[in-house]
Amino acid sequence: MTRLRSFGFWSLVVAILTYMTLPTLVVLMTSVNPTEILAFPPEGVSFAWYEKALTYPDFQSAFKNGLIVTSLASTAALIVGSAFAWLVYRYSFRGRGVLEAVLWSPLIIPHFTLGFGFLLLGGAFKLQQGYAMIVLAHMVLVMPFVTRAVYVSLAAIDPDLARAAANLGASPFHVLTRIELPLVLPGMAGGWLIAAVLSLTEFTASLYVTGSRTQTLPVAMYNYIREYADPTVSAVSAMLIITTTLIMFIADRAFGLRRVLAIDTH
Repeated sequence: MTRLRSFGFWSLVVAILTYMTLPTLVVLMTSVNPTEILAFPPEGVSFAWYEKALTYPDFQSAFKNGLIVTSLASTAALIVGSAFAWLVYRYSFRGRGVLEAVLWSPLIIPHFTLGFGFLLLGGAFKLQQGYAMIVLAHMVLVMPFVTRAVYVSLAAIDPDLARAAANLGASPFHVLTRIELPLVLPGMAGGWLIAAVLSLTEFTASLYVTGSRTQTLPVAMYNYIREYADPTVSAVSAMLIITTTLIMFIADRAFGLRRVLAIDTH
């Protein structure tokens, strides 16, 4: 009976992993299909669509827009999210639970709802389809991940370190900058990186707040596939998948993302 349960459990795990990874494998395989239409399985191997993806003007400009938005949004999320994480962790005050609920709310509110809300907000302030509204929308969407990473890093700090520094005459500012901040930096770096990856690949909310001049790469891919059915979008998707996987792997080795996100507490 125990072996049967174990076999059933691992069979379920394999089935779930296969279900999750199969679309990625299909995208990777169709990206090298030499035919001019999306088809699976591929009829051969060709990297011509990668060349087209890298030289297509709309994708080039959209990638530049994405880098601008990602760098600004993730950096702003790092500053604001770190401040809120420090506030929530260090102080107990009335309304703290409400503040935490607001900070985590972008994780449960559908992105199309947030995108539509920012579209209306941008129209009210005449900022629609400009960089300012796109950056603001992305910052709100990715800030919970930064806040979580910094909060976990703060919780992992031994409070005796701060007490010892204070007993030796260190001011609260010096305790923060010389004791706590260096210990939190890996969490801040990991949170920023996760925010950057999520911002660069964000589509649903971006569809509402971007325009033809400010569209990001996922929106440009959506617009392309509405007109063309060749594997160019698969090539772009494959490059995003490979790049994101490498970045997250390197970041996990460098910063310990499992510990930062409290996935692994050992």
